Amino acid sequence: MTRNTPHGSRMAGDGRREANAATVLRTVLDNGPVARSAVARLSGLSPAAVSRQATDLTRLGLLRELPEPAGSGGVGRPQIPVDLHVGASGGPVAGGVHLGVPGSTFALVDLRGQVLARHLYPHDGIPPDGLPGAVARELRAFLDAHTRGRPLLGVGAAVGGWVDPAEGVVVRHQALGWRRRPLAAELARGLGGHTVRVDNHARSIAQSEILFGRPAARRSLVHLFIGNVVDAAVGLAGVVHQGPGAAAGDVAHLPVPDSTVPCPCGRSGCLEATASNTALGRTAVRRGIVPEPDTFLVVDAAAAGDRRADRLLRERARAVGRAVALLLDVVNPDLVVVTEQASVLEPEYLEEIRGAAIDLSHVCDDPERIVSPHAGPATLPVAAGTVLLNPLFRRPLEVIDELFPREGGR
Repeated sequence: MTRNTPHGSRMAGDGRREANAATVLRTVLDNGPVARSAVARLSGLSPAAVSRQATDLTRLGLLRELPEPAGSGGVGRPQIPVDLHVGASGGPVAGGVHLGVPGSTFALVDLRGQVLARHLYPHDGIPPDGLPGAVARELRAFLDAHTRGRPLLGVGAAVGGWVDPAEGVVVRHQALGWRRRPLAAELARGLGGHTVRVDNHARSIAQSEILFGRPAARRSLVHLFIGNVVDAAVGLAGVVHQGPGAAAGDVAHLPVPDSTVPCPCGRSGCLEATASNTALGRTAVRRGIVPEPDTFLVVDAAAAGDRRADRLLRERARAVGRAVALLLDVVNPDLVVVTEQASVLEPEYLEEIRGAAIDLSHVCDDPERIVSPHAGPATLPVAAGTVLLNPLFRRPLEVIDELFPREGGR
């Protein structure tokens, strides 16, 4: 990472300069490649402020100047476009890991959230206590093989359950039996000291929608994650809500209308007991659809024409839709993003979710407000990388100093 600016050029507490840098970086993310004059017009900053911040961001390796467009010669100064430092010219990258129950997904993502490399690491035979060390070793080998000389900003980790990102701790993950697990520190140790940031996967996906997805997500969104773990996240004005103790988003026991499925909590009709991958897998085995409780097998069976598998996936989609209706009525966001495996892969199941939600919601009659994540099958690795990238886009000057401290400190 190129660091040519004088060390004292960014004073601690210079909030205006940091805010201007973030505005320039975000404007280029949304519109690049773009001329500096256009950045000024789009952002509302003065041309001088844009020029200063674009110069700083270029020296830090986050932006790059592109060749002047052909045919642009004429009267006046050339309009040299700038863009995020991505593509064939290299540029910084972020590692990402989504720690699921059956396996982890590794990824290398660029500053636009594009996946450059990806790897699935099954957890077969690894006890939960040994998982952070095993994942870190495999992830380190993956990153060594794929960074190819690009500056590695660090690693973002997304995981289910109750996660406190400020502490880097998984407070509670029932499926893995974790309590107060210092996951960020464990991964960083196994990665040789690289910066690691962790967050709940529902919040991570919500943040990736705000950063890289549809413009409506920046106004307000609810994200509902349906996997082995079921949880949610709320974003308002570009910020994902965490709540006291970072405990926001626990919807496992949200009541699903018309569901009578018993839940380990002692009640019936809870969302996780009704619609999780675990519940789907067990039902699929009981009905003889698949030989083992694996959601991927159910989705594959439906794609191959198994009507029983298709019927089961539609049942789940309608249950998810009924839960979406409750969230719509409580929050009434501009967008509801649903991460559910079948509907991410096949639009027909998203239509089932939409139909059930619109039938029950008292405030929403527009099915287009209910969508799948923008990254499709790459949703989880992109979200993991976003855990690391989101602070960079909010505080680029400060975060680069944190990630690549100069000798002697600040």
